[in-house]
Amino acid sequence: MSDPHATLRARLAAVKAKRGYLLPHHGLLALTFPDLLAGYDAAYSAMALADRVLSHHDREFVWLAVLAATDEALATHHIAKFRAAGGDDAGITDAFAAAAWAIGAEAHDFAARAWSAQLAPWNPQQAYVDGVRRLEPRRLVHLAQLAVHVCKARWQVLRWQIIAAYADGVPEDEIAEALTLAMFPGSVPRFVEACGVWREMIAANAVPASEPYRIWANYEGQGGYDEASAS
Repeated sequence: MSDPHATLRARLAAVKAKRGYLLPHHGLLALTFPDLLAGYDAAYSAMALADRVLSHHDREFVWLAVLAATDEALATHHIAKFRAAGGDDAGITDAFAAAAWAIGAEAHDFAARAWSAQLAPWNPQQAYVDGVRRLEPRRLVHLAQLAVHVCKARWQVLRWQIIAAYADGVPEDEIAEALTLAMFPGSVPRFVEACGVWREMIAANAVPASEPYRIWANYEGQGGYDEASAS
């Protein structure tokens, strides 16, 4: 007797075979909305699995920081992927140190928003960036912290980090990839806002952007970022 649910079982098996694991939302989408599963799988694969700019090691370094920032305990496969890409315990220490300093930037953000006049001449932006530059490896620290700020919706500190990343020579395409890694765990709306922050910084000449990024930033008809919503 034929299995009336053979198609569903095949969908579940295909997702598990591709990734090596099956999470609850994969199964639910396979059961209910296979077209949505296909679209989700294509987007996730392009974001998290396909080779873009960052090496596998560097991408997984950023992932560790993102998952720490979002308290995402399910995604333990990124630990194995980091180690498989050459990461070691020292690298894990560096990734969590980067995440911790970025998460703790809430204090510097508060100081800048609420007590800047009272604390002057102490500069919370400079204090934060000085702390960033005490961490290593600096390029990966910047990338990890950029993604963390997206997850935490820390738009003022994201600006500080972008300025510092440019100053320290972090390539723009690597900045872009790091921001995209926060898209799913941090939320698409926050990713949209982060892109708006960066775009407006480029348009305002706040960073020395390259010509392709200037073309993007100055293209007509793009929605603006609401400064009043920054926190």
